[in-house]
Amino acid sequence: MTDDANILDAVVVGAGWAGLGVSYSLARQGLRHAVLERGRIGETWRTQRWDSFRMNTPNVQTVMPGDFYDGSDPFGALTRDQFVALLEDFARRNELPVEPDTVVTELSGGNGNGVYRLTTSRGTVLARNVVIASGDLNCPVRPVFAAALPPGLRQFDASDYRSTADLPAGAVLVVGSGQSGVQIAEDLAEAGRTVFLATSRVGRLSRRYRGRDIMIWLVESGFLDVRRDEIIRLAGRIPPRGLLGVEHTISLQALGARGIVLLGRLAGVEGDGRLSSAEDLEEHIRFADEASANVKRYIDEYISRSGIDAPVSEPETADTVTAHRPDPAIVSLDLAGSGITTVVWCTGFKGDFSWVRLSGLLDPEGQPVHEDGVAALPGIYFAGLDFASTRKSGTILAVTEEAPRLVEHIVRRS
Repeated sequence: MTDDANILDAVVVGAGWAGLGVSYSLARQGLRHAVLERGRIGETWRTQRWDSFRMNTPNVQTVMPGDFYDGSDPFGALTRDQFVALLEDFARRNELPVEPDTVVTELSGGNGNGVYRLTTSRGTVLARNVVIASGDLNCPVRPVFAAALPPGLRQFDASDYRSTADLPAGAVLVVGSGQSGVQIAEDLAEAGRTVFLATSRVGRLSRRYRGRDIMIWLVESGFLDVRRDEIIRLAGRIPPRGLLGVEHTISLQALGARGIVLLGRLAGVEGDGRLSSAEDLEEHIRFADEASANVKRYIDEYISRSGIDAPVSEPETADTVTAHRPDPAIVSLDLAGSGITTVVWCTGFKGDFSWVRLSGLLDPEGQPVHEDGVAALPGIYFAGLDFASTRKSGTILAVTEEAPRLVEHIVRRS
């Protein structure tokens, strides 16, 4: 028989912002729990972000539950290391029970007695509730044709890239024009590298609009509260997040104007080792511009409806700059002839939940099945998933709302 004294009320897997936020709420409810972390607090932020990485929420919004920003730079952006320090400080001040260097290799149990078993690198842990906060954006995904590229070409994922100094000399092909792809392309261009950017269908946002950081408007107007099912209804799927520059507005045409060579979607490898590119660059530029305009209209309507006295919008260079496009468009890229020695894949991520051995928790692709973070099995929860409930989900902006909601479920079961 199992001694109840050895059974925790809850275990949280992962000590990033989501896991620590849940731990904070569990502690406030007086629930016995542990936070199991495979490495250190904020491990993914430490090891899967480049050196010049910065948060794209302003400092005033980059806060954990119970905290508020009282610094001198409310609209600045934390660096990677500053954000990790914020997480460490939060865990220390709140005396959260984080167990570092504890790898969870299996989640099982729950059969009849309602107790789950977590097998870890430090032994077995038993709990009545398990919150999986290990993230669903930590395993890079490459297209299948990546394996067919010439063997001498160096290939990195966005999560492996640190700085241009780590790459061999020569031009760099960045694949994907979402958040990571465009920021890495800029980082490389600023270091003097020749950069080719294979674009994709991604919206974009202005950094500032009508006198405010746009993230302030997006929160205040309710734009980020749009529900997941409504997003899917409007777009037919969960779209990639709109591109948001950290310190300035970024557009594809602005990247082209600074010398980055723009391509359409990378379509595959040709027989002679060349890469084929679709003729859809203009469509990608147009889609991004339209997405930006749509968000601005949403904010304009909110300002008008609320009677807010806000400055009029002003033209931005990113909107008005003349786009420099290859002429003719590049539909077949000669890697060697272009001097390209490195490819950085910025083509998306998924979560690694291979250690979850409970039926019904994962879909055929091995990703979580849930509703608002609540799984079908009683006592199992997912925290920090991208778009889990709303547009806000998957960002630090959601932790103050979503963590207490999950803990309310746990309290009702305890």
